[in-house]
Amino acid sequence: MAMKALREVGRKRSGAEGIGGSRGFADCAAAAMGVAERREGGGGGGGTKAVNLFTAVNQALHIALDTDPRSYVFGEDVGFGGVFRCTTGLADRFGKNRVFNTPLCEQGIAGFAIGLAAMGNRAIAEIQFADYIFPAFDQLVNEAAKFRYRSGNEFNCGGLTIRSPYGAVGHGGHYHSQSPEAFFCHIPGLKVVIPRSPHEAKGLLLASIRDPNPVIFFEPKWLYRLSVEEVPEGDYMLPLSQAEVIRKGSDITLIGWGAQLAVLEQACEDAAKDGICCELIDLRTLIPWDKETVEASVSKTGKLLISHEAPITGGFGAEIAASIAERCFLRLEAPVARVCGLDTPFPLVYEPFYMPTKNKILDAIKATVNY
Repeated sequence: MAMKALREVGRKRSGAEGIGGSRGFADCAAAAMGVAERREGGGGGGGTKAVNLFTAVNQALHIALDTDPRSYVFGEDVGFGGVFRCTTGLADRFGKNRVFNTPLCEQGIAGFAIGLAAMGNRAIAEIQFADYIFPAFDQLVNEAAKFRYRSGNEFNCGGLTIRSPYGAVGHGGHYHSQSPEAFFCHIPGLKVVIPRSPHEAKGLLLASIRDPNPVIFFEPKWLYRLSVEEVPEGDYMLPLSQAEVIRKGSDITLIGWGAQLAVLEQACEDAAKDGICCELIDLRTLIPWDKETVEASVSKTGKLLISHEAPITGGFGAEIAASIAERCFLRLEAPVARVCGLDTPFPLVYEPFYMPTKNKILDAIKATVNY
């Protein structure tokens, strides 16, 4: 089910076929027998059900509110389910004192969430689109990120989780399509998490809500309805700061996160037709990121390609490239490649030219392997 659904995502995004499933991506022929599908976290003792990504987020929020009476969900329009319906049914079940709408004021949402978390609560705040998180920037980087440090660990707002949909959606233009993750990766004191699928979204969101540090949780809105897979119905968490190798390979390492994993998998499958065996890694947590897993892969393949939707200059791919160049300098056989968004405002009609597409990635794979 997951494999079929994400194939549809890939066709819609680039018009190409051949994308693998979102949990256990198909391996290169040479490594297919050596990789088993990973299911960290279990399923809390329950069965599984095929759900899309926004439903998986909704399940995680239900569990968070049900298991911790100190948890609260709030944001613009969350009371009736939100723009993407991620909070549907929460207010009816848990009451309007715990699930409620806020004014259209992102800095107010963030400031209130920080205060609520500082009092020992689980504050789960929604910023309706990641493009509008910037009014809350001061609260998040100067207050939330530094709360514990400036008090000498006497106080903290570790119960804070900021949820926000990010990235391209096909028609969002420059105010509903941005990927601002790199801004927050620069700030010590915050964690940044981005899931690629329903199973990942539920497990990583619950882990983020229960983590003792402020977490920015970006959700790929392109996949809210398009990505469908079997998800445990029970309570489970996936580890933060632990990347996942979802496709084994020997010729080049590919790194991505969120919706871009689907595009990278298409490129891997097309590269395999030309005899190039790619290793694909989902970073999952950007800060603190899993350097060891990436280093081990690059030490094996000798080549690295990083891809994300955000503009290439100052994107988080640059940090990965610099770190791996430092840690794997003598083992690199080619310059680190980056295939990212363009250094322009996110366009509307020209979105297909802006996006790091399968064909761009495939060209970069071949150029790097043949360097």
